[in-house]
Amino acid sequence: MSSKLVRGTFVLTIGMVLSKVLGLLYVVPFDAIVGEKGFQLYQYAYVPYTIFISIATAGVPLAVSKFIAKYNALGEYEVGRKLFRSGLKVMMATGILAFILLYLLAPVFAKVSDSPDFTVGDVTTVIRAVSFALILIPFMSLIRGFFQGHESMGPTAVSQVVEQLVRIVVLLGGAFFVLKVMDGSLVTAISIATFAAFIGAIGSLAVLIWYWIKRKPSLDKLLEEDKGTLNISLKDTYKEIIIYAVPFVFVGIAMPLFQWIDSLTFTRAMTDIGMREESGHAIGILNVSAQKLVIIPMTLATGFSLSLVPNITKAFVENKYNAFTNHLNQAIQILLFLTFPAVVGMSLLAKPVYSAFYGYDKLGIEVLQTYAPAAILFALFSISAAVLQGINQQRFTILSLMIGILLKLSLNIPLIHLFETKGSIYATSIGYLAASLINLYVIYYFTGYRYSLVIRRTVLMAVLTLFMAVSVILVHSVLDVFMNTESRIQSLIVIALCAGIGAVVYFLLSLKTKLAQKLLGARIDRLKQKLGLRG
Repeated sequence: MSSKLVRGTFVLTIGMVLSKVLGLLYVVPFDAIVGEKGFQLYQYAYVPYTIFISIATAGVPLAVSKFIAKYNALGEYEVGRKLFRSGLKVMMATGILAFILLYLLAPVFAKVSDSPDFTVGDVTTVIRAVSFALILIPFMSLIRGFFQGHESMGPTAVSQVVEQLVRIVVLLGGAFFVLKVMDGSLVTAISIATFAAFIGAIGSLAVLIWYWIKRKPSLDKLLEEDKGTLNISLKDTYKEIIIYAVPFVFVGIAMPLFQWIDSLTFTRAMTDIGMREESGHAIGILNVSAQKLVIIPMTLATGFSLSLVPNITKAFVENKYNAFTNHLNQAIQILLFLTFPAVVGMSLLAKPVYSAFYGYDKLGIEVLQTYAPAAILFALFSISAAVLQGINQQRFTILSLMIGILLKLSLNIPLIHLFETKGSIYATSIGYLAASLINLYVIYYFTGYRYSLVIRRTVLMAVLTLFMAVSVILVHSVLDVFMNTESRIQSLIVIALCAGIGAVVYFLLSLKTKLAQKLLGARIDRLKQKLGLRG
């Protein structure tokens, strides 16, 4: 993997991880302000919003980055700029249309949610409050895709972090002011909290405009090198973009669709087994609390996906099979190298992790423990779908996802009947596993890519993770004797000690086996010199 790709990948991934961590940290004060019911209402608004935002934007950054990378590789820089100019107008129109649709359909989504604690009017109000963000986010996503197509990941990373920071400040400040200062209603507080997504989008857009002004001179210089041999009409341009984007619209809405299936079936299934009263609390944990923790390891995959597509596309267009193989080998292995220990560690430390962020909750801990390993499947699906995009076989992404969703839909109620809340996790995992396996087979079928090296390295990672897990279990067992992991402060101490020791064990073993050097190259050698390590 080229140093530029590694650098771009890590810049984007760090930005995304920071954004997700910020989105997790605000949960503690937000929970203290609005309580469990407030969280449930918040979740009812965000599932339909996420579906709409995914439909409006999910494919855009990847499709645009692929399109621009393709024509930049051919020396046709004006083709990408032409798309950018026209696309800004189209995405603004798309955003306004998405906003109007969600605003008008809010009562329908509210009714389907079947909330045991809130009226249809309450849920409608908070859905309409969050719908305003749809006006700006599609427009914003095009600018991110433009920069990514030029292998510049910084604007996306920084804008995401700023968006999250601004959103959190407005969310917490607004909810606190309504409930604690004005003694207002919970519905009003959650409405302001969801409207914060629109204010966050304004902050993000400001960052992207600043990057555009700063980098426009260098981007204009590329136009001077334009070959000018291709004159592609806007009709053909958008036809190509749609072909690229549609599969990633489905990828973007994959998780929201799985959550929507839960919204449709979870309460009914729990009612069947006499647990309707517990269903509101359980689905809040499943789709908000635990899910926010689980998607942090998955964010690694998203970062790799966004940076992988333009590079895979470039290698594919230039018929550089060795470069394609090297990019794919390194991307999958680094992804697993980081994700494996993260999800195993989260599962082992489920009690202190959940208690630290949300307070002790027996069901929450059990759900997180079961849910954490599913992040590996989320990551595999995301990165394999990105590769299919890069090799122009994106249509199979739709097929694999449809099969995964059908499995989720058919298994969700029976598995909830058998395993209660955990049954939903099992159904989701089976759906993602099937979709990922189909994607991986299609990659093999069309490129001849062999997974032998990845499989061997994965076995080694599993062994290293096993040693790490043993060290974490031992340390956790000792700390459990004199520390109370139902306490938030003591849970944080346990997490810091256990995760720190586990990370050191995993890192040292990866150095000893040369795995880290093979995956991360010269950076690891320089780090070893600084640390005074040998071998």
